[in-house]
Amino acid sequence: MQTLQDLLYEKRAGIAYVTINRPQAMNALSHTALDELRSVMEDARGDPVVHGVIVTGAGDKAFVTGADITAGASISAIDAHAFTRSGRLAFDLIEQLGKPVIAAVNGCASGEGCELAMACTLRLATAHARFGSPEAKPGFVRGFGGTQRLLRLVGKGRALQLILTADTIDATEAHRNGLVNEIVDADQLIPRAETILSRMGAHRTGTGEAASASASRS
Repeated sequence: MQTLQDLLYEKRAGIAYVTINRPQAMNALSHTALDELRSVMEDARGDPVVHGVIVTGAGDKAFVTGADITAGASISAIDAHAFTRSGRLAFDLIEQLGKPVIAAVNGCASGEGCELAMACTLRLATAHARFGSPEAKPGFVRGFGGTQRLLRLVGKGRALQLILTADTIDATEAHRNGLVNEIVDADQLIPRAETILSRMGAHRTGTGEAASASASRS
């Protein structure tokens, strides 16, 4: 595993912990962060000991606040296309990892941050978390597959409203809309995600063992 610049990554007791570690930029996603995200997810997918992943942001203010606009303000169209492609590859990998990925949303999840959360299997959020799609204000559209994921989670009508108005919603409304699975106290955010993953892991192990036993008897 390469030395990481914008992420923290560790594995404990069968769980891989991925932290977007750019608190000085409210954890906005840089090109480097996206490449590193893809790398650690590939590592988690290939590790037979890992049965689940938790994704969160450093600090208590932001999960991920979109893309790094400062870094992207002067990039060329070719570089912008490469950035979008990198994001789609990383988020598609998360969605199709073959192992559950829980987004532990500990603050603002806007733009690409909201897209990242939606690419995960489940979303847990603190009460002060907020979700939104501000891309419509400057005339942008989501480029990492978020429009389709939002539609599947909240339905067509609500998805169109959120995308076209660029409204930001709090955790309570996100939970009511189906965007968030649970609202959790801040100090219980990671422990709750660990509990869910442990239960999922036990269920898969039990199912696998039962199938193997049935096959051996036949």
